[in-house]
Amino acid sequence: MRTILITGPGGSGRTTLAAATALAAAAEGTSTLVLGTDRTDTLGAALGVTTGPAPVRAAPHLTAWRPDAAQDFRGDLTALQDRASSALDLLGASRLDSEELTPLPGAEELALLRALRDVALSEKYGTLVVDLPPAPQALALLALPEELRRYLRRLLPPERQAARALRPVLGRLAGVPMPAEWLYDAAARWDLELAAVEAVVADRDTVVRLVAEPGPAGADALRTAGLGLALRRLRTDVVVANRVLPEASPDTWLAGPVAQQRKTLEEWRESYDVRTVAHLGRDPRGTDDLTALAVPGAEQTATKADWPVTDRLDEEGVLVWRIPLPGAIREELDLVRRGDELVVTAGPFRRIVSLPSALRRCTVDGAALRDGELRIRFTPDPKQWPQGR
Repeated sequence: MRTILITGPGGSGRTTLAAATALAAAAEGTSTLVLGTDRTDTLGAALGVTTGPAPVRAAPHLTAWRPDAAQDFRGDLTALQDRASSALDLLGASRLDSEELTPLPGAEELALLRALRDVALSEKYGTLVVDLPPAPQALALLALPEELRRYLRRLLPPERQAARALRPVLGRLAGVPMPAEWLYDAAARWDLELAAVEAVVADRDTVVRLVAEPGPAGADALRTAGLGLALRRLRTDVVVANRVLPEASPDTWLAGPVAQQRKTLEEWRESYDVRTVAHLGRDPRGTDDLTALAVPGAEQTATKADWPVTDRLDEEGVLVWRIPLPGAIREELDLVRRGDELVVTAGPFRRIVSLPSALRRCTVDGAALRDGELRIRFTPDPKQWPQGR
């Protein structure tokens, strides 16, 4: 399944272009699903149909779906209460009824992640287009599966499940209750579900498409979003410059905005594969307007997100880990080694990554940022490095 994740600054028209991209894929005869994330039906407004918790047919070969976060949240919390019923009864806690539950912050993100997993497992569609939230929220959302899995492994290490038979004895010896069986079972289930979502996001057929309106604000947002995506090793295919004004226009007042857009587009083309979408002079509504936008097709090439380790042992006695971070600023970079992990901070983003096996037997010898690439030097530890290398 080809998956296109579309995001950009708020107000850039990403929902409209997500709908147009899905419509273009469906027009090629590919069974296509477009997922919406907004609470209000902005996706339906663009497509000219009403979208909601039940998938609806928006055009030939095109289905639109806007998952209901409230419904998922009520189901999850009700199931959690059922599993923890004995503990709740022991505490004298009052059970919450499904009707009185309202979604907490984060429920919408979890509902979207579950929808991504369900669509991938269903194998019903050839193309999936996802209208993600604005870029800052989208980057946090895409990082969520990896981060939650890491938290689960730290809080409830899987290897401790082997001592199930000893838990009652250990609990009596320690004088404190040991984690219940259902908690480990729930953690294993959550880890499996998150792993499925993480696999969809990291799949070679999944790309992120950035939408921005050419101009100073769009340029700043694009640089920040590109940096966050690079740190997450997410593949981008194209940058869509939306609402591009016509070069030849009788309106003299457009000369300034047109020149500003032209300058921004020239700068973007030095770093990105840029596709332009013309301004229609109105808000696109319905399939005719979406078709007129002539958005890039679903089958676009994407740059492979490689983090190679360069062997320079013979020349300099080091291994170099090269991490592409386009748009990074030296003063906003930070590195911390924690055992077999590296904490990388780039601007407003932070990620904890596992070191490649060869680098785990090395010590950090320094780092430098050159041409949008972070190069970390590692010196082999004689106590751990194979003899004779």
